[in-house]
Amino acid sequence: MAWTWKYEPDTPDAEQPGEFGSQSDAESWLGEAWRTLAEAGVAGVTLLNDGEKVYGPMPLSE
Repeated sequence: MAWTWKYEPDTPDAEQPGEFGSQSDAESWLGEAWRTLAEAGVAGVTLLNDGEKVYGPMPLSE
């Protein structure tokens, strides 16, 4: 299984983390990176598992 984040809107300047081995790994990364993503213009994220939507879009705001 490949867990990935889709950015809303698609923001090419934002860090692209690649794939994660688990939902927990993906969510942990987002917990550390969300402020940096928001500063790069990412308004929200959607979590995908093998390309299928799990949840989102989730806004990146405090």
